[in-house]
Amino acid sequence: MSGWLLVALCGVTSAYCLLRMRSGPRADRGVAGGEALMGLGMAVMAVPAAVFAPPDWSWAVYAAVFGAAALRALWWVRGGVRGSHHLHHLIGSAAMVYMAVAMAPGPGAGGGHAEHGSVAAGGVPLLTGVLLAYYVGYVLRAGARLIPLPAAATPSGTTLTWGARPELALACRLSMALGMFTMLLAL
Repeated sequence: MSGWLLVALCGVTSAYCLLRMRSGPRADRGVAGGEALMGLGMAVMAVPAAVFAPPDWSWAVYAAVFGAAALRALWWVRGGVRGSHHLHHLIGSAAMVYMAVAMAPGPGAGGGHAEHGSVAAGGVPLLTGVLLAYYVGYVLRAGARLIPLPAAATPSGTTLTWGARPELALACRLSMALGMFTMLLAL
């Protein structure tokens, strides 16, 4: 049941990020696209193995896609682009590559989520622990930022679209960080 809840959480979050990408402020569309990719990847990776055992090659595809996303985020971080979102995307993409490698079946294995290949079962404990600590800190920080503050004044007659609501974007990031923490914990 928890696997399906994680699939639903990540899938809905990804769909909202696509909506933000389409209707949000132009400056935030690249960030929203990266978050949509992350949410979709997490949703697919979280599908319970009892329902669908991914083919052996799927883990290499996950690693390649999120490796490319990590390189893109690294490009933005090294370029000094404003905002910490790119650093967070770099860490998240690297974590997805790490989980894909840890979940990949080893040589001669039959495949599936339970059989681990090139990395010991559960991954490298120190790296997993560092990633878990990062996501705990991120969740606590994002959760504290969701505490209601006095409403910002918007010009009369102005309505914010779903894609332009900063509190929903923060809730989206919080949801994905909780999902990532859960996936790392289950690793």
